[in-house]
Amino acid sequence: MKVYPDKLEEQLNKRLSPVYIVAGDEPLIHQESCDAIRRAARAAGVEEREVLHVENGFQWGRLTESAASMSLFASRKLIELRLGTQSAGQEGSKVLKAYAERIEKDGDILLITAARLDRKVQQTAWFKALEKVGVFIAVWPVDHSRLGFWIRDRARLHGLELNQDAARLLAERIEGNLLAADQELQKLALLHPPGARLDGNAIAQGVEDNARYDVFTLADACLKGEIERSGRIVLGLRGEGVEPPVILWALTRELRTLLSLRQHLDQGQSFEHACKAQKPMIFDKRRPFYQQALNRLPHKRLHKLLLFSQRLDMAIKGGMTLPIWDGMVDLALTLAGGRGPLAELPHAYKVG
Repeated sequence: MKVYPDKLEEQLNKRLSPVYIVAGDEPLIHQESCDAIRRAARAAGVEEREVLHVENGFQWGRLTESAASMSLFASRKLIELRLGTQSAGQEGSKVLKAYAERIEKDGDILLITAARLDRKVQQTAWFKALEKVGVFIAVWPVDHSRLGFWIRDRARLHGLELNQDAARLLAERIEGNLLAADQELQKLALLHPPGARLDGNAIAQGVEDNARYDVFTLADACLKGEIERSGRIVLGLRGEGVEPPVILWALTRELRTLLSLRQHLDQGQSFEHACKAQKPMIFDKRRPFYQQALNRLPHKRLHKLLLFSQRLDMAIKGGMTLPIWDGMVDLALTLAGGRGPLAELPHAYKVG
């Protein structure tokens, strides 16, 4: 039986199935689905728990032994089989299929956790046998069009009420990372009284009040043309141990957005329409930042900056020699409207 994560609690309240398969790449929902199953098992008197990690060379007989062994302390136990990205293989397929065929009423509970299982895996004999007697929870990332609604619902769990602008702004900030969204909501819950209603300004202020530099602060500084501040933020991020790919991702994202906006404008569309056409749509509060950047950065400069960011990406991956952190500073300063201070960069790497 297939159950979506938001319906899992309802299923658990009806009855505890002998098998649960939780698979997907969204960490927060994956973790919370597993926690819900563990709580339900404890509530049903299943107090013992055994964890089996499937790695290269894993002996699948351990699952059979675990299910057959009697406990001195409890009649039932929760067996967690952590598959991760591993394949069951031939041996594992046989063991899992055999496990499904000899499941007993009121016996052990098997919880299989895995990364996303594609359609091919879902068509295997072992998967079908386990799904027939148990529950499959497919954990998918929240679609961008639904992310704002998810954030508003999540905020209520933390005692907060977010209006549409607030939810959209937070959705834009976390870029689909639900764990990051939940952490931000937890921080906001500490800053505001229970039941507080927050708008977009409150969300923006809450983010800006965070003394730690982040890549979103850097992106805003670059768009607004804050040259010196942009350089300081890059150095601050380096000092905090933020990896270059994370910073490069944020700056490249803004470059691609600016180029897309420029393309829409060149086609005769209005700036407002161009902003709405972006995915994700540009939040009202940030539109002036993009307008400022477009006013000072011609199409040719934006294109050269994007090429330079691609060279930085190659350097990070070891494909070419380039001073990465110096290049990162140069990219940020030039995007902010200044000139990179690195005269020692080879001419081929300059952004013009």
